[in-house]
Amino acid sequence: MCMTIHDKYIDPFTDFGFKWLFGTEENKALLISFLNDLLDIEDKIVDIEYRNLEKLGLNIIDRKAIFDVFCTDEKNNNFIVELQRSKQKYFKDRSIYYTSFPIQEQSSRGDWDYELKKVYFVGILEFNMIENEHNDNYLTKVQLCNTYTKETFYDKLTYYYIEMPKFKKKEEELSNHLEYWLYMLNNLNNLNKIPQTFKKDKLLNQAFDVAEFLALPKEKQWAYQQDLKARLDYKNVMDYAKEMAKEEGLKEGLKEGLKEGLEKGLEQGLEKGLEKGLKEGEKNKALAIAKNLLKAGVDTDTIVLSTGLSKEEILKIEG
Repeated sequence: MCMTIHDKYIDPFTDFGFKWLFGTEENKALLISFLNDLLDIEDKIVDIEYRNLEKLGLNIIDRKAIFDVFCTDEKNNNFIVELQRSKQKYFKDRSIYYTSFPIQEQSSRGDWDYELKKVYFVGILEFNMIENEHNDNYLTKVQLCNTYTKETFYDKLTYYYIEMPKFKKKEEELSNHLEYWLYMLNNLNNLNKIPQTFKKDKLLNQAFDVAEFLALPKEKQWAYQQDLKARLDYKNVMDYAKEMAKEEGLKEGLKEGLKEGLEKGLEQGLEKGLEKGLKEGEKNKALAIAKNLLKAGVDTDTIVLSTGLSKEEILKIEG
C-alpha cells in the first residue's frame, strides 16, 4: 500500500534518507564536505572510496558489524559514520567495537612495523547521551589521552558524537558551515524550500535537490516510503509505550500515595489515641487519689496541690 508523502524533502533520520544523502557514490561530495567541516584535520579530504558496509570478525563465529557509511580517503584514513535514532545503553561500546574492524584490516602478513592509518568514528545521535545530560554542548570529541597531563596520547583513533536534540540554533544564529549541515539535518523534512541563507552555497543547494522526494526515481520513492513507514510505526510504538509507562507510573504513584497516607493516618491516629488514653488514665488516677484524700479529711487546697485537679473537679467528687 502506497503512502501519501506530504513533505517536500525526505527525512534524513531514516536509514534510506541518511544513506541517500551521504552513502552514495553520486553524492559523495556531500559527505566529503560534512566530514571536512566536522573533523579537526589539517589536510582536508579530497576524495573518498566507499567500502563494504558489512564487516566480519576474524573467525566465522565472530560477530559481524554493519555500518551505515564506511569509507576511506586518498590517504587510506578510515571513516565510519553512524546514524543512531533510539537511545542505546551500550552505544559507546558499540562505537569502540566498530572501530576495531578497520584497525584489524590494516594488519599485514610478513614483516610489518604495526603502523596504522587513522580511524574516525562519527555518531549522529537523535538522543542525548546519559553521560552528557547536564552538558549543553552538542558535539563531543574523544581521543586517548594521558590522564595526568591531559595531553593527547594517541591521535589516530578519534570519536565524534553529535547529539542532535541539543542543536537548537535558528537559521539566523548559524555561524559556520558545520552548523549549516546540522540545521539542514534537523529541519529538512519540515521545510518546503531552501532557506535564504543557504542559497549561495552550491553544495547545500545540491543537498536540497538530492533530498527532494519527487526528484527520486520511482523505485527509490517506494523504498523511502517503506523506510518512513517503519520509522513512524516505531515512533508510534515508542510513544504508546511511554504513555502506558506514564499511566502505570501515575497508578503506582497513586497507590503508594494512598498507602503512605493510610499508614501515616493510622500512625497519627494511634499517637493521638495513645496520648488521649494516657491523659485519661492520669486523670482517673488523680480522681481516685483525691477521693481517698477527701475520705481522710484532707482539705481541698492541699488536694489541688497534690493531684493537679481543679477545685470544681474535687467539689464534684464531694457532691
